[in-house]
Amino acid sequence: MGKFSKSGGREMPELNTSSLPDLVFAFLFFIMMVTSIREVTPKVSFSNLPSATELTKLEEKSLVTFIYVGKPNKEYRAMYGSNSAIQLNDQVTQNPTAVYSYLEQAKAKLKDDRRSLMQVSLKADKETKMNIISQIKEELRRANTLNLSYSARQGKTNN
Repeated sequence: MGKFSKSGGREMPELNTSSLPDLVFAFLFFIMMVTSIREVTPKVSFSNLPSATELTKLEEKSLVTFIYVGKPNKEYRAMYGSNSAIQLNDQVTQNPTAVYSYLEQAKAKLKDDRRSLMQVSLKADKETKMNIISQIKEELRRANTLNLSYSARQGKTNN
């Protein structure tokens, strides 16, 4: 029979770190894929959204084009005044006819079969006059973009 002996001379082998850069790269790639980056810097104030009781979430955000309406922020009031302005991506205008060309550019970025699914989300401040909203809606009709949703925050129910 063999004899088992404990030899005290054995040491712990070194940790193999050759695959560590691959793991770090894979983790970084995963984080980049699941993280969304804010694409638009708000230049108009739309924080005072109207409240609503029946809200639904937008399904496919890649098909949603946002239009922001409100008073320009403090740093932009010297350029755009204190009246309501329209923000289309990073451009601010007080001319609602600019919405038409903005929507045509947004449609051009989509594939042909997805264009009919394009949706416009209007984020308008509660204090915005209805005149500018009506003018934007006219430009939406002219661009044949009829799928419109209004952004709102959850309001209290009257039960």
